[in-house]
Amino acid sequence: MASNSKSLSEADLSRVIEMAWEDRTPFEAIESVYGLTENDVIKLMRNELKPGSFKLWRARVSGRKTKHKALRSKSVSRAYCATQYKHR
Repeated sequence: MASNSKSLSEADLSRVIEMAWEDRTPFEAIESVYGLTENDVIKLMRNELKPGSFKLWRARVSGRKTKHKALRSKSVSRAYCATQYKHR
């Protein structure tokens, strides 16, 4: 796992998990905000979720067009919705 994933605060860790669960947030958006690659996110999710929850998540995101920028429609040019992030 990337070295910066070990230094995530509890709030950032929670946000990464939330972004990973969201259907319309591509892995590239997580990488641009937190520096975690898709493989890093998978490892993080495996470590942080219960085994059954991880299996459900993995099945859900595998091949999902909205989770992979390369599979998205070319008409979608943004990584995430501007109103998606919670204000602190």
